[in-house]
Amino acid sequence: MTQTRTETLALTDGTELRLTVAEPDNVVRGGLVVLHEARGVTDRVRHLVSSLAEEGWLTVAPHLYHRDGTDELDEQHTAEHVIDQVQRLSGESILADTDAAFVWLADQGVHPDHLGVVGFDIGGTAALVVAASRRLGAAVTVGGPGILDPLSDALPALVEIAGELTCPWLGLYGAGDEDIAVEEVDKLREAAESAGVATDVVCFDDTDHRFDDDAEAASEAWQRTRNWFDLHLR
Repeated sequence: MTQTRTETLALTDGTELRLTVAEPDNVVRGGLVVLHEARGVTDRVRHLVSSLAEEGWLTVAPHLYHRDGTDELDEQHTAEHVIDQVQRLSGESILADTDAAFVWLADQGVHPDHLGVVGFDIGGTAALVVAASRRLGAAVTVGGPGILDPLSDALPALVEIAGELTCPWLGLYGAGDEDIAVEEVDKLREAAESAGVATDVVCFDDTDHRFDDDAEAASEAWQRTRNWFDLHLR
């Protein structure tokens, strides 16, 4: 498994952004920004960063909760604490942190056409916000909530911005998700189709957005993610 490390960047707002980074052992195909789940940069996120680096992508995960001094909300933090932390996110803070991550990748020699973003859970929500606001090579959302009702007062509903996507976007959802109704996913699909870029929304049966309940669906979701970046970041 490719090892990760943490770097720190000074931002113009006076804060310091922490980045979890993994580098390919061989030729760098491009750069990916990974946006983390609701509990922050967990072992699961670090594993994803490592796995993408093994595929040849220079991969970086910005710690979106850094303004509160938080990297990960572990089991000692209640669900209410996690929800409160998520609701502190804003479109402005997400874009500031991802912009810094993209600049870091560009400084490593990654061409803009070879930059992508992928997010899981609330990171999937953030990935769509970025893909509707910045010009990138490709984006993937895995189970991003907030489709009809925004995750916070400072974030848009995804259905309202999906038509503004500026790059090829793939959305992966689970029909068994208790928090995201299939009807919401259908509305998101319709909104994305009006964007004028390549889009695809896949809703897997019998699993939720974590893909914990169906190994076959999890494998297919991972393969679709890899294929999406292989196709559009070249």
